[in-house]
Amino acid sequence: MSDSKLNSVSIVLFEPQDPVNIGATVRAMKNMGFTSLRLVNPCAYDPVRLEGIAHDTWDIIHGIEHFDSFDAAVADCVRLVGFTARRRAAKWRLLDPKQAADDVLDHVDAGRAGIVFGREDRGLPNEILDRIHAAVTIPTTDHASLNLAQAVLIALYELHLASGDATRVMRGPRKEAPPPTTELFERYFVELHQSLDAIQFFKTRYPEHIMRSLRAITFRAEPDDRELSLLRAMSLEVVRFLERTGRIDRTLSPDVSPRPPRHITGRDTSKD
Repeated sequence: MSDSKLNSVSIVLFEPQDPVNIGATVRAMKNMGFTSLRLVNPCAYDPVRLEGIAHDTWDIIHGIEHFDSFDAAVADCVRLVGFTARRRAAKWRLLDPKQAADDVLDHVDAGRAGIVFGREDRGLPNEILDRIHAAVTIPTTDHASLNLAQAVLIALYELHLASGDATRVMRGPRKEAPPPTTELFERYFVELHQSLDAIQFFKTRYPEHIMRSLRAITFRAEPDDRELSLLRAMSLEVVRFLERTGRIDRTLSPDVSPRPPRHITGRDTSKD
């Protein structure tokens, strides 16, 4: 992360009123790979309490910078974007969070960028919005009031993705299973047919239609060999249970292979 573009981005909270939101902002920064937090006239807070809200974030907490004025906090920034719920702010260039991320990353090679958020009760005042280069609104319903930390997380998530820093590898299955063979699929459909027949599922239904639908569902799901083996075991156990309890006798395996298409000719064979 030492050479990440995100190291040139500062999160600026203008007059935050709740220490919990400061702590949640620190947590979001740690999650998304940011290190620089600047507070303008913040409420009083206890750094130990912040670490209690955002565990293992002492590096960010100890690096928090405090400023008495907004101008001082952003004096070294070459680009400023401010988050606001005002959707009709016609005099500002309006972006969504994804566009804002691209905008910020386009400028960080030239210097530091600031992501600005306002007070919990009133957001960013006009005199601050007048200083930003682009305003950002988060698409919501008509209920546009987001918690400060929620807005921060949305902004940093988009920047995290856009910067290419989303490098955490998501673990897949412990062991990759191979795909089933056609033979195994056909065994499964025979056993599935047997289990449904054993519980008289076809009593008022057409077996051919039901099995065709089940084939389509199974192939769409693309089960691997292990998953198909589990489905086979379930079907077999239905029949075995009914046999053990004396409710059915073992029957011959039904023919559940797909029927070949009928040959269509121009001759009416109904009278032959």
